[in-house]
Amino acid sequence: MPDRVVLAYSGGLDTSVAIPYLAEKMNAEVVAVAVDLGQGGEEMDVIQKRAVDCGAVESVVVDAKEEFAADFCVPALQANALYMDRYPLVSSLSRPLIVKHLVTAAKQFGGTIVSHGCTGKGNDQVRFEAGLAALAPDLQIIAPARDFAWTRDKAIEYAEAKGLPIETSKKNPFSIDQNLWGRAVETGFLEDIWNGPTEEVYSYTADPTLAREPDEVVITFEQGVPTGLDGRTLTPYEIIDELNRRAGAQGVGRIDMVEDRLVGIKSREVYEAPGAVALIAAHMELENVTVERDLARFKRGVDQRWSELVYDGLWFSPLKSALDALIADAQKHVNGDIRMTLHGGNATVTGRRSVDSLYDFSLATYDTGDTFDQSLAKGFVQLFSLPAKIAAARDARKG
Repeated sequence: MPDRVVLAYSGGLDTSVAIPYLAEKMNAEVVAVAVDLGQGGEEMDVIQKRAVDCGAVESVVVDAKEEFAADFCVPALQANALYMDRYPLVSSLSRPLIVKHLVTAAKQFGGTIVSHGCTGKGNDQVRFEAGLAALAPDLQIIAPARDFAWTRDKAIEYAEAKGLPIETSKKNPFSIDQNLWGRAVETGFLEDIWNGPTEEVYSYTADPTLAREPDEVVITFEQGVPTGLDGRTLTPYEIIDELNRRAGAQGVGRIDMVEDRLVGIKSREVYEAPGAVALIAAHMELENVTVERDLARFKRGVDQRWSELVYDGLWFSPLKSALDALIADAQKHVNGDIRMTLHGGNATVTGRRSVDSLYDFSLATYDTGDTFDQSLAKGFVQLFSLPAKIAAARDARKG
């Protein structure tokens, strides 16, 4: 009986080519597993059928939209996760969830091998394989594009020779990965970092320079979890989905950056993440209102490290689990509403309110009603600056 290979299937070039190639190269049966992460675009039943048309013996589609939003996007939001202070971990967040469902499919269909379409240059190979090492270390892993030295032009030629039903061609050279949290675009003319992205690159966002009326939105949070928009109670998935449309229509969330990949090279990436960018801006501002100063300062370092761990594929690592606990504890008082204006490519906070606010108007005001005892400030400043004063005196004696 031939081996069964469980393939992480996206419906794109690399994974579509992998189906007949693995069947020929390894004399194996391929089980294609596509995970619906709210990516939009093609219907999942089309992708499911394409896998069969490419030669898969089984084609499975998993509806994981709500799971992705609640269990992966929300933790990233609570961590204000921005790799290199800009990238909201669009692809990084999806990989551990896909791995989870690949392991489930391997058990269900008797798979002994797991395969993905990543190259040896990318981060995703690490994310898939580090996740599999944590959840199912007994499974063998094969990556055709990496292990058998596939190049993109060879994959296109192979797809054309086999007549595979996929859209990617030499005329449409972009590599695209998208989900509910955003969209990533690379390759093609974008590999020249002097070339600016054209409007054809974008799908989730409209041109931010076009004239339009601004859109005002109020986002409600409970313990750092988004629970409503404009007074309507919604699930995290529904909130992210709606903000993708509304913020995207205002051109919010376009990111063009040169990124430090885990494998040691720099790559040019173009991202669209309208909902993620708007939500992170809102959540950060609500934390400014509700989280105590020293905890907030420490959490900023935790957030950065959390982002790096997830980017590096260590979702299931002990350190991330420990950081999760701290972040969750820091969310206890992150309750309230943030009002934002979405316009001209920006998500701008214009109002904040919270029953757990640490902002005290009577302490902050400079007008009548000020309760801040300014007489205490002189002694405080003298004591606070005393170490610097002593060090300066020492340096003057030695000089």
